[in-house]
Amino acid sequence: MNTFSVYRPRRLRANENLRRLVRETTLTVADLIYPMFVVHGRNVATEISSMPGCYHYSVDNLVTAAKELASLGIPGTILFGIPAEKDALGSEAYADDGIIQQAVRAIKDAVPTLLVITDVCLCEYTEHGHCGIVEEGDVQNDRTVELLVKESLSHARAGADVIAPSDMMDGRVGAIRKALDGNGYSHIPIMAYSAKYASAFYGPFREAAESAPQFGDRRSYQMDAANAEEAIREVALDIEEGADILMVKPALAYLDVIYRVKTTFQVPVAAYNVSGEYAMIKAAAQNGWIDEQRVALEALTSIKRAGADMILTYFAKSFSVFREAFG
Repeated sequence: MNTFSVYRPRRLRANENLRRLVRETTLTVADLIYPMFVVHGRNVATEISSMPGCYHYSVDNLVTAAKELASLGIPGTILFGIPAEKDALGSEAYADDGIIQQAVRAIKDAVPTLLVITDVCLCEYTEHGHCGIVEEGDVQNDRTVELLVKESLSHARAGADVIAPSDMMDGRVGAIRKALDGNGYSHIPIMAYSAKYASAFYGPFREAAESAPQFGDRRSYQMDAANAEEAIREVALDIEEGADILMVKPALAYLDVIYRVKTTFQVPVAAYNVSGEYAMIKAAAQNGWIDEQRVALEALTSIKRAGADMILTYFAKSFSVFREAFG
């Protein structure tokens, strides 16, 4: 007696061509954005110890790296800057000759088709490492927003294609949108870090961006890892204030949030496959415990499957090699 059902799922798993034809989620290089870190100086390309394969670049070498991204078919980069000097107000963040502003102009001159997204925050630029103005140990929301507006406008003047505020101050998306629109930059979209969690997965990034808080932590402005309903409220606020793309960060520990944001709002959703997620895979692979290529592809595919339209990932440059290896 035949105990099997008429439908046998293994029929469609028999070979790679069948598997590809019925594959539900397709991940391509066109879905990826590569983060890069830029520093002052010349001929600098220093590997970041906790993020193998990622570098601090001076502007000249950043341009070379940008050309490589374009040659690989990667549509864009997001830039993070390390200033020459830090101060209480993070003043290089909004200086027209700041490191990010220099980098944007150089990339747009050399590789005009590459999408340049600029992270808008103060943590890399402040001497205390927090994302805004600090008074009596507390980050001042509204005064910080004023500086974030200045930073956004300076990035727009330099030629940024997308502005990406990551600070998690209340009201900053609306203030930035109003300022961009009022200064002739209504065409520039905002990619808002809308659901950005106070995560332990940021450790390697804080080395890369030299942005670790000098006291306390960021839990008074970044989201509690236990909260998903709050993420929906945050995203709704940012949409109302004029955000064009909504980001969930980190990605792998928050796949449920990515899914809920996408299904609830049906808007473009970005997810940041953050430094700690990258570093764990790299470290385990270096120890021979996992297959880096397979694990990275599986992780990125899970983010896309959850609903992300675009993924910010340090694996972007390796993706074409990974994809070629496994079809």
